[in-house]
Amino acid sequence: MNDVLRDLVRRGGGLVTRAMATQVVPPWTLQHACAAGHLVRVLPEVFVAADLLVGEVGHIALPALGRLHPALGHRAVCAWAGGRAALSHLSALHVWGLHRQRAGDVLHLSAPVNPAIRTRPGVRVHRRQGFVVGSPQVVRRGDLPVTRLDQTLVDSWPLLPHAGRRAPVIRAVNERLTTAERLWRALAGAPRLPDRPALRTLLTRLDEGCRSPLEIWGHEHVFTGPGMPAFRRQVRVRVGQRTMYLDLLAERERVNIELDGATTHGDPRQREIDLRRDALLATLGILVVRFAHRRLVHEPDEVRRETRAILATRAAPPRP
Repeated sequence: MNDVLRDLVRRGGGLVTRAMATQVVPPWTLQHACAAGHLVRVLPEVFVAADLLVGEVGHIALPALGRLHPALGHRAVCAWAGGRAALSHLSALHVWGLHRQRAGDVLHLSAPVNPAIRTRPGVRVHRRQGFVVGSPQVVRRGDLPVTRLDQTLVDSWPLLPHAGRRAPVIRAVNERLTTAERLWRALAGAPRLPDRPALRTLLTRLDEGCRSPLEIWGHEHVFTGPGMPAFRRQVRVRVGQRTMYLDLLAERERVNIELDGATTHGDPRQREIDLRRDALLATLGILVVRFAHRRLVHEPDEVRRETRAILATRAAPPRP
């Protein structure tokens, strides 16, 4: 391959457009590089170094675009779009770090209603009325234009596997990348979203203070209903120099219910941290009661009975 073109491709991280190449070399130089197998055309006017393409994916022969690592594929479709569209849906979710696309996955762009780009193999273009490829609808992450996170999460909801839909939303809120309020606003603009009621329920649980799938399970199957107080969730408590957040707090009874996830079971270091935390809360008169993931999921009725009994004991006046 021509040395000038090779250097241009290297500086472009393995990618070059026709417009970029013809600024420094004659058009036939690009044609010769493709004919010799050094470059591969993955989209109109967009070329990548041939050695960056993977082989078959899952024994399925894919078009050139589908054989790119997602990071390079995202750059390729953005170069093809040329500012007329932005990464969206699962592709934007990948760039936001909340979902992992793989080689062979469809890449997603959102664009205004009448752009000059259209869906083609390996790329799905979502047309939006009133969409603007700029602030506030689009932001830049890693030099790539992506839809804002709340919109990305709502758009991606029906495209994710059912079992994995809630995790990106919960993580985004927990890491303060967005808020339930922003997600509600984005959802209001998608009245026909598939499985919309399930996302509404999740946002309601986040509004109520649930911050993990286990807390949502506990809320829906264990810690609501007859005999249960109106627990406060994720209550901020400060003891000395330490700030803690309590999963469930029954204020009148001064009982903190902690839901221990499956990953913490049997971890001696985590156990020591929990014991120190519980001791600090005891100095405030707060009793900590812990329920493991296994019991919450497989013994919800027993956990409910135990919780009611503990609360009743704490609410009872002390014996003379």
